[in-house]
Amino acid sequence: MTSLAPITGNISLPGAKTTVADAAVDHSGRNRLVIALMLAATFVVFLNETSLVVAIPRIMADLNIEPSTAQWLSTSFMLTMAVVIPITGFLIQRFSTRSIYITAMSLFTAGTLLGAISPTFFLLIVGRVIQASGTAMMLPLLMTTVMTLVPPATRGKTMGNVSIVMAMAPAVGPTVAGLVLAVFDWRWVFIVMIPISVTALILGITKVTNVTEPRKGSIDMLSVVLSAVAFSGLIYGLSSLGESTSGTAVLIAPAIPIAAGAISLVLFIVRQITLQKTDSALLDLRTFAAPGFAISISLMMVMMAALFGTIILLPMFTQQVLGLEPIQSGLLVLPGSLIMGLLGPVVGRLYDKVGPRPLMVPGAILVSAALWSFTTLSETSSPFLVMAIHIPMSIGLAFMFTPLFTAALGTLKPHLYSHGSATIGTVQQLAAAAGTALFIALLTVQSVSLAAAGAEETIALAGGVRLAFMAGGIISLFAVVATFFMKRPVSELTPEDAPADH
Repeated sequence: MTSLAPITGNISLPGAKTTVADAAVDHSGRNRLVIALMLAATFVVFLNETSLVVAIPRIMADLNIEPSTAQWLSTSFMLTMAVVIPITGFLIQRFSTRSIYITAMSLFTAGTLLGAISPTFFLLIVGRVIQASGTAMMLPLLMTTVMTLVPPATRGKTMGNVSIVMAMAPAVGPTVAGLVLAVFDWRWVFIVMIPISVTALILGITKVTNVTEPRKGSIDMLSVVLSAVAFSGLIYGLSSLGESTSGTAVLIAPAIPIAAGAISLVLFIVRQITLQKTDSALLDLRTFAAPGFAISISLMMVMMAALFGTIILLPMFTQQVLGLEPIQSGLLVLPGSLIMGLLGPVVGRLYDKVGPRPLMVPGAILVSAALWSFTTLSETSSPFLVMAIHIPMSIGLAFMFTPLFTAALGTLKPHLYSHGSATIGTVQQLAAAAGTALFIALLTVQSVSLAAAGAEETIALAGGVRLAFMAGGIISLFAVVATFFMKRPVSELTPEDAPADH
């Protein structure tokens, strides 16, 4: 393998050396194919992050396991993602695009196959870990490839498709699994993915080209250890907190991994700042020095927390309070999820024309209004009211995610694209865990309190749902204010609009 300095403006494609602008003209067909393959593959792998949740009751019955044990199917996936994603910034610079894609899809395919044939719960967990290892590599690779190949003036359109992966895939995962489980047993949640992932792997082997050449470098193992403890500790602790009931004795356990994760995160940050001086950081934190990157990441955390908190709360409300079947519950939120996905490219085109602020301000207002509207739900609410609130919330999220991804990475210099992509992926996992923990913890505390006061189970649970969404609504108000401070990245400005937009 050849080596070269970090990318600063040129990309290397097989058989030619071109600039980013030339690549978009001379190799546009090849670039579109590479990006399309990565989009499809990343959508498939991210679909699995939430799809297995619906199958957990059947897995418990089939493999004779307790609920606390079964939850590791989700927890192990999140923990693996938390450990692997921060490392991908280094991997993308150290290895070629093609080799990372093939490795990621090979791992995902192997994990999916193992999950489909696992005779024991232990092997099923191993399959989920292998799946997650491949999944963790795909999103940073996709976002880095888009930023490398697509000129700044048209990135919004392409990043709109990336937002489908980030937001829509986890949202529709439970619905897809519910449809599968309506006909087949739980193993088919894995089986239906095998031909798709094998096809994506074969196409990747034959069609994906290298958009960058790797550069030599050594990995700092202390950073790897600190990163693993920090992010896995925080996510495990937050996830455990979300599953806890009220009471000090129960809440002590989640505090231990959260504290360990927080301390390790501080040490990790100090270590990266030191290593940045020699360009050898595992996750380069100079991304946060770029104008607008920090505020984009903060907004992304709020929106992801709202999305995943809603994903976990609405099925509980519709099934346990309104008495719907899992498949009905999944279909109820499907329209909003599909609309969010379909709007991604549309919002991307609008972003290319007007920039982030005109899209994000109304988007944040819609999300906030929807969260506050969810606080009106009760045990007598119509299921269609849930759908009517979920759809505008999905529209608001669509108007938020694409501008956030595009503006966040657009503020960075090319050699930091991979680190910025890895940061975004890590933030997604942390926000998902934090949103779930916050919503579930508040729901639990309030419902237990109402039940102790003599309320019926469904009334108590509905009260808990309202409190959880109220907290989301309060947090969303800060996001609304923050969107007014969003600016278009300098790299995307033309001379005529620079004075007005920046």
